[in-house]
Parts: sequence; C-alpha cells; structure tokens
Amino acid sequence: MIHGGAGEIARSRTSPETDAALRDALARALTAGGDILSSGGAALDAVEAAVRVLEDDPHFNAGRGSAFTFEGTNELDAAIMAGDTLAAGSIAGVTATKNPVTLARAVMEQSSHVLLGREGADQFSRDHDLEQTDPAWFATPERRRQLDELLANGGKYDVEMKYGTVGAVARDTSGHLAAATSTGGVTGKRWGRIGDSPLIGAGTYADDRGAAVSCTGAGEFFIRESVAFQINARVRFLGEPLQVAADTVMAEVKALGGTGGVIVTAADGDAAWSFTTSSMYRGRASSDGAAVVALYADED
Repeated sequence: MIHGGAGEIARSRTSPETDAALRDALARALTAGGDILSSGGAALDAVEAAVRVLEDDPHFNAGRGSAFTFEGTNELDAAIMAGDTLAAGSIAGVTATKNPVTLARAVMEQSSHVLLGREGADQFSRDHDLEQTDPAWFATPERRRQLDELLANGGKYDVEMKYGTVGAVARDTSGHLAAATSTGGVTGKRWGRIGDSPLIGAGTYADDRGAAVSCTGAGEFFIRESVAFQINARVRFLGEPLQVAADTVMAEVKALGGTGGVIVTAADGDAAWSFTTSSMYRGRASSDGAAVVALYADED
C-alpha cells in the first residue's frame, strides 16, 4: 500500500491533467514496490523503492516538490522501519540528499543511531556517498506559489490543509512487514520544525507481531497520539481488525482537532486505509488482485 498525502482537495479543484499525473505516479510507485514483492523480494526493499518513485515526482510533498519553509528553503524528513527486527532509521531537516528515504535506510543499516538531523544528517549522507543534488531540484514553482500566498495572508502555514507526505507499507512472501514515510513538512514551517513522519511510533512504524503503518496529516496531532504505534498496539495486543484499529485511532486524532490518514498492513496479509479528509492519494496492490489507485473519498 502507498499514499501520497491527504487533505481537503476537491475534484473540482484538480485539473484533468493533474488528476491523470497523480494516478500515473501512484501506479508507478505500486509497480516499483510490487515487482520486488512478486519476485520474492523483501518488504523493506519494496517500501523504499515505492517511496523513491514518489520522492522523484514533483506532484507530492517529498523530495522533489517539497514544501518551502518560511525562509524559502526545503528541509526534508523521512523514516523507514523493518517489522521483523524493529530496526529503524530516520532523518530530519536534510537539504541535499536526492532521496531522503534512502538516507533514512542508511542511518538504520550503517550507523548505531535511529534519528539524525540537519547538518549532521547531511554530513552522514555525504560520508556514505549517497546521491546529492542542488537545492533547485527540490523547488517547484507551485510550492513557491503556495509559500508566497501564505506569506501574503499573514503566514499561517498550510492554510488549505494539503498534506502531500508520501509513504508505503508492505508484507513480503516471508510474512515480514516494513513501513517508510517521506515528507517536506508543511508550507511555512519555522524554527526547524519537525513533524511526525520521521518519528518512529508517530508517523512510521512496523512490527511483524502487529502492523506496518505510514501516516500523513497534521503532524503535531499525530505526534501527540503516537498514531502509528497506537494502531500497531491495538492490532498486536487487542487483536483488533486493521480497519477498526485504524478508524479508532484516526477518530481520536480528529477529536483533538487534527486531520489526515493512514495506510496499514499486517503479517496475515490484511490491509486497510483510513482518513478524515476529502481526499487521500493512495494505492494498493496484492498477489490475489489487481492494483487499485484512488484519490478521493468517494472512490472507496
């Protein structure tokens, strides 16, 4: 399963060309991850591959196309987690790594740490020869327009509630789970703000004994609810069906005043998504059915 963000984006505000481009990118991400799984590959490889596709596509708020900070820069966050070992890696506030999810995996596999931030994460990326890019790669005219509009309206970030964070969860043929999430944050963020995406247990979590979860939405609320871990815990300890667990925790987020969505899968192959917004860009592929891509709530 994959997502490309959730928000209050109506059909009437999406051009046919953008609609088609979004669906094409989601389909390509599903194919990238699905091909790995269908050939017997690992869930961890599948979620990284799917997220890299979405990071490279400017229609999403991750990698290329990331939101601008208040100061007009791009600061990128990502996380990845393996459900069999609970190994995890994440990065926050990086500025030059072309694919942040790959840097998060490098932190997981090539360091003794889980979370690296800002200058240190950038240096770790260079030290491990990950592909670097010029800041212009991340910047797009549409994201710049959104920042300019925000500044003109007094500086309240993400006033249109567009959460373009991307993510993937997967179960492989060995029954192992993995999750990955990547984001540019929210338009107009300040003072080194970090949301839920790179925080293990908040925006990203994977545990073979419960569930793999990737979140998108109003990060401050997802952090306070520890959304990804809560869903996993409800599945693991209470034995709740995925849909019940996801809907319950998302209702708690909504009660706090937050919005967004989650994708979830479990070791038995069950899968679910849940969101409180009018749209969540999403897709699902499995060995026993055709791939499904959807953008709006009424497509369920």
